[in-house]
Amino acid sequence: MTDTGTSPDDLPAILAGPILRRLSPERLRIWLVASRPLSLTLELSPSGESPRRQPLGEDDYRLVPLGRHALLYLIDAPLDEPLPQDTRIDYDLKVTDERETSLGELAPHLCHEGHETPAFVLASSHRRLLHGSCRRPHYDGPDGLAHLDSWLAQRLDCPEQWPAWLLMTGDQIYADDVAGPLLVAIHALIERLGLFDETLEGSTIDDSQSLYASPFSYYRREELLPDVKSSAALKDRFFGGVRKPVFTSASAANHLMTFAEMVAMYLLVWSPTPWRLIECQPPALEEKRRETYDDQARIIDDFVATLPAAARVMAQLPSLMIFDDHDVTDDWNLTAQWESTAYGHPFSKRIIGNALLAYLLCQGWGNAPERLKTPLDEAQALLSDANDNQGWLDKDQQDACLERLFRFEGWEFQVEGSPRLVVLDTRTRRWRNGRKPERPSGLMDWEALSEFQQELIDAPSAVIVSPAPMFGVKLIETIQKLFTLAGKPLLVDAENWMAHRGAASVMLNIFRHSRTPGHYVILSGDVHYSFVYDVRIRHRHQGPMIWQITSSGLKNCFPDTLLDTFDRLNRWLYSPRSPLNWFTQRRPMAVEPRDPDRAKAGERLWNGPGIGLVTLAEDGSPEDIRQLDARGMEVVFPPPEKAP
Repeated sequence: MTDTGTSPDDLPAILAGPILRRLSPERLRIWLVASRPLSLTLELSPSGESPRRQPLGEDDYRLVPLGRHALLYLIDAPLDEPLPQDTRIDYDLKVTDERETSLGELAPHLCHEGHETPAFVLASSHRRLLHGSCRRPHYDGPDGLAHLDSWLAQRLDCPEQWPAWLLMTGDQIYADDVAGPLLVAIHALIERLGLFDETLEGSTIDDSQSLYASPFSYYRREELLPDVKSSAALKDRFFGGVRKPVFTSASAANHLMTFAEMVAMYLLVWSPTPWRLIECQPPALEEKRRETYDDQARIIDDFVATLPAAARVMAQLPSLMIFDDHDVTDDWNLTAQWESTAYGHPFSKRIIGNALLAYLLCQGWGNAPERLKTPLDEAQALLSDANDNQGWLDKDQQDACLERLFRFEGWEFQVEGSPRLVVLDTRTRRWRNGRKPERPSGLMDWEALSEFQQELIDAPSAVIVSPAPMFGVKLIETIQKLFTLAGKPLLVDAENWMAHRGAASVMLNIFRHSRTPGHYVILSGDVHYSFVYDVRIRHRHQGPMIWQITSSGLKNCFPDTLLDTFDRLNRWLYSPRSPLNWFTQRRPMAVEPRDPDRAKAGERLWNGPGIGLVTLAEDGSPEDIRQLDARGMEVVFPPPEKAP
């Protein structure tokens, strides 16, 4: 790694965060990236009480080096005295150098107007939840996460209205779909912070420095794949003949590759501070790509302008996160054939592993640190050794670390409470099709589904987070099935619960089991539009009630005209009396859609960036379902019998 010449004293103490993760009255978990080692003191001020001060020692956090001037603090601090619930708690992370400095001085963008520190509320139940997915920085539209800040600002003194959790249900970053200006910023930040370098195998480049300097680094990364003479031969050798399992799609010409690129992406989409540290000069590009770059630069500038609001939200609301495909790469683990091809080559395997390692440190840790202790120990050892090795990751150690990470089972997690919160891993424990490996895998295998069933047995109610909807739009699922039968599942992202007969059957049987008689709310994202279904078991009076609530995307949308066409055709072809319903996997279920109150012509699919808000009754059923549309409106999904 080249010496950047930057002194830690030239950089702000805090580069990104604090981001609140899994909080409880007895324990706080906070994610923070600093430019140097910090002496931290946690100060907590519950409403109406005197401040509590608690210095943070080495037992209260993991310190993971990411580069010469980037240190990740994974704060997991048990509290000397439990905190009250359902009340506003102002908090500060004070940094002591020559003097003690507060968060309000170090990161003033984290504080709402009229307040000197950020705050949080520890809800006594899970009855109020925010959920969203798919935050794509160069989507030309507003950011639902940033929009949430204005909604929260109106409720600062109403702790009973604060949500218990901000559930981020997938695609928190787009590692595979990166705008050129954002990739330039990533490389500038890598240099400024001295993020770790690595060697690369199986490519036409030898290491990360060669990648960053390559003339093919922008909009041409597919040309850095293994050196095969013809594109057809490359597809056959590297991707098994399919079109886009890793980064051959048109949107993936800037696919992130190194661990440093993944880390820099997280910093740049979660904090405005890194943007103030870098200067971005456009690379040399031919005219057509330069036009694309200029168009994307305008959108990225708008995105950066709203980052203070997005960072403020993540500093106030405790968040839980689970991956979907774009956090790693498009169509990640879609088919057994995809897996065989992508994991069978050292270069694509390294790229996937780097993304998963970054997910572990930036997202996975804050959900359930105790479940992730072993992979966290290994990641910390790898990165600490790089810190002592002139900033280079040891190749063999990195490969071994990633290999164990691929085999790890434990990304799913649960949060006890009322109702129970169950978050599913639908990416790494898949039900693979052994006979037809080119067909889509089930989103969870039999063992994972059995564990899921145990979480629901005798539970009076539960909130289930499934990144992909369990009950989706029938017409779209049918189109995906037709492409799958034609041997082209990758062309339409044929990724839904009903795409694999075994997984679909087991999932439906879980809800039909005699000991699952409660209320179940399924929160999903992924699809880039929002909808709500009420689901019940046919011919069963005391069966469970299920609500499929989908909110997508935070900063992404489905093409308007195409979605409108699908919506209209779906209503016509799969009306309640349509015989086509008998050919679907979910025919034992009665699925009734809710119409959004702002629909103009009977639309059931809402298309617009934003975030979902669900309020639950004591029995776990939804009292209120709405979409906080980032364009400045609230869209309510009333029960079918009350729909206009």
